[in-house]
Amino acid sequence: MTQQESALGSVARREITKVAALDIGSNSFHLVVARINSGSVQILHRVKQKVRMAAGLDEHNMLSDEAIARGLDTLRIVAQSLAGFAPDSVRIVATHTLRKAKNAGAFIEAARDVLPYPIEVIPGHEEARLIYSGVAHTNHTEGRRLVVDIGGGSTEFIIGDGFTPLVCSSQQMGCVSYTERFFANGELTSKAFDKAITTVGQELEVIVQRYRKLGWAQCLGTSGTIKTLFNLAQRDRSNGHAVPITLKCLKNLKKQFISAGHIDNLSMPEISDDRRHVVAGGLAILIGIFRSLKIDGLVYSPAALREGVLYQMEDELHDADIRSRTASSLATRYDIDTTQANLVLNTCRYLYDQCIKPWKLKNPDFRNMLGWAASLHEVGLQINSKAVQRHSAYILANVEMPGFTQEQQDLLASLVRFHRKKIKLHEIPAFYLYDKNSVCRLIGLLRLSVLLNIKRQEGFLPEFIAQAKKTKLMLTFPEGWLEHRPILHADLKQEQRYWKAMDMQLVIA
Repeated sequence: MTQQESALGSVARREITKVAALDIGSNSFHLVVARINSGSVQILHRVKQKVRMAAGLDEHNMLSDEAIARGLDTLRIVAQSLAGFAPDSVRIVATHTLRKAKNAGAFIEAARDVLPYPIEVIPGHEEARLIYSGVAHTNHTEGRRLVVDIGGGSTEFIIGDGFTPLVCSSQQMGCVSYTERFFANGELTSKAFDKAITTVGQELEVIVQRYRKLGWAQCLGTSGTIKTLFNLAQRDRSNGHAVPITLKCLKNLKKQFISAGHIDNLSMPEISDDRRHVVAGGLAILIGIFRSLKIDGLVYSPAALREGVLYQMEDELHDADIRSRTASSLATRYDIDTTQANLVLNTCRYLYDQCIKPWKLKNPDFRNMLGWAASLHEVGLQINSKAVQRHSAYILANVEMPGFTQEQQDLLASLVRFHRKKIKLHEIPAFYLYDKNSVCRLIGLLRLSVLLNIKRQEGFLPEFIAQAKKTKLMLTFPEGWLEHRPILHADLKQEQRYWKAMDMQLVIA
């Protein structure tokens, strides 16, 4: 045995989890592979591929066949780095372009044949929250900070303190979309820059007052565009120290761009070949941001969305699920009757456990989603008790829900939308990650749990037996119990008719 082997033999082994996060961005796809060791995220491997998906969106928000093909080709490259990863150790998130594309489903469906992991299209505010998490875990600053991330199709703004984001916003302006819009022919003119910068100011009018009022001690920028502009700013560095980007510096860069005359003439070594075609739009956006938010200086942070995804995975491995905190916050905000919510929740859990195998409810999301639907199905009471199911669904579909992807939020709203009254199958949206039969089964379980606890009384519901087979659920109550409760008995018979609309059978014994 060598001396090195002998030395390492005394080191205690620690539990290590290998994870990966893929960011399907509007301009680039970014993969980060890491290991989680004793609560620490250690980056092992990075892959970045320029795809420019946003350039494939037409005026009708349809993604071109060429853009879809580019994306799939890139996923085939990424797949090589993900070979052997367990399903729950990989998370793939998609941002602005797939949020906007009407035919995003075509790409996601085709991607299933390339990668055996689900693609989650995340809302803009969730993207912003995850970006902040990545920055917060890798940059130590005192006091509040403003984080700006210029992507290919959208720009995210977050003010936070420590690890807590205080306000998040995602605006539809990105380096790809702005270059296509204002510098389509490649010409870099003062007029084009002025139009782009003015448009940024108009876009930011909705957030400027709130952000300025909160304030910040430091401004951090992420993404490839800001990295490029930050590196260009270092041409004027002094004493070897990095110089923050200032508005004066950005104006000087604009003059240099205009002097170059055309995108193809941007020969600065700090601008890579793939960044050259989109950096003008990014520069205009950043100038507009500095002017609107009155930013004094900005420094670059290499961490962004994918690192934020990794750190959330680390949190979830230690049972600190942000989604649970979001659900608790909503329950407090909308003054949920927690006693009733828990009655419904406990019935839901019991029924789900009896049905999970016979009904093949394989998706690991289902148990949690059903539980959150049970806990939040009455948020709409704040609006009106009449048609509470519609009010609740509207709130859950439109409120910001940190930790939830767009699909998860839509599923939650759909479950709550049909927790009572008539079931309208045509109003249940098509999901990429959840099959419709399973969604209908979850709706059935939530409806039944709400109905069985309609008296809102602890101890009212006796122990009963639930037995599931394929599309059928049989409930057996203690002898004579239902006969003494004729209204509930009639409600259950009505529910049997509702279930038929979902091609499901409810049997009461």
